[in-house]
Amino acid sequence: MMYDFFQYDFLRYALYTALLIGWLAPLLGVFIVVRRMSFIADALSHVALAGIAFGMYVEKKFSIPVQPLQAGMAFSVLGSLWIERLRGVYKQYQELAIPILMSLGIGLGVLFISLADGFSTDIFSYLFGSVSAVSRQDFISVLVVAVVVAFFIVLFYKEWFAVSFDEEHAKASGLPVKALHVLFILLVAFVIAASMRIVGVLLVSSMMTLPVAAAMRIAKSFRQTIIWSILFGEFAIITGLLLAYDLNIAPGGTIVLVSVFLLIVAQGWRRTQLRTKPLSV
Repeated sequence: MMYDFFQYDFLRYALYTALLIGWLAPLLGVFIVVRRMSFIADALSHVALAGIAFGMYVEKKFSIPVQPLQAGMAFSVLGSLWIERLRGVYKQYQELAIPILMSLGIGLGVLFISLADGFSTDIFSYLFGSVSAVSRQDFISVLVVAVVVAFFIVLFYKEWFAVSFDEEHAKASGLPVKALHVLFILLVAFVIAASMRIVGVLLVSSMMTLPVAAAMRIAKSFRQTIIWSILFGEFAIITGLLLAYDLNIAPGGTIVLVSVFLLIVAQGWRRTQLRTKPLSV
C-alpha cells in the first residue's frame, strides 16, 4: 500500500499534503483550545465551503477558471475578519460571532451549490476529503501555508502564549492583543481551507481539537501538549489516509475515527496513571 503512494503522483501529493496538515492543524489547535475558541474552526470551514461552491458556480456558469481551493481560502479569510468585526460589535456576547458566521456560510454554500445545479463529485470530495483529488497545485498551496504558519508561530510564540492564557495581563504588558488575535485567526482560516482536500470541510475542525484533547490527557506542560498533539495528528491523518485508500472510502471519516481512538487510548492511559499513582502522606 505504501508502495502505491510513492509510485503514483496523485497519491504522493496526497501523502505529502497529509504530512503537512498533520502538524499544521494540531499546532494551531492547541492555541484554539486553550483560548476556548474550538467552534471557530467549524464556522470558518462552513464559510470556506461557501467559497468552494462559489468558485465552482462561477467556473460552471461563466466558464471563468477559478481554483476552488483558493476561493475557499479567500472566503475563509474574509470570514475570519468578519468574526473579529462582530466580536467588536457584540462585546458582551462575543461568542455570537461564531454562529452568525456559520449560518452565513451554510446559507451561501447551499445557495451556490443549488445555482451550480446541485452536488457533484468535486463538491463531495471537498465535503469529506479525497485521496485522489489532491493535485500538485493543492500541495504547493498547502506548503506555502505551512511555511507562513511556521514563520509566524516562531516569531510570535511567546506573545500568543501570553494572550492565550491571560489576555488582560497581555494588554497591561503592552502587547498588541487585537493585532495578534487578527493575525492568528487569519492563519487558522488559511489552515482550515488548506486541510479541506484531505480531511473535508465537515470534519476539518476535528483535526484541530481531537489530537489536542488527547494530548491534554498525557502532557504535563504547554510545550508537551503541542508535541503530543502533532504526534497524534500525524498518526491519525496518515493512518486514516492509508485506510481510506485501502478501503476505497473518503479519508475524512477514517481520520476522525482514528483520532477518536487515540483520544480513548489517552483517556485510558490517564486513568491508569491515576490509579497506579502512590498516595502521598
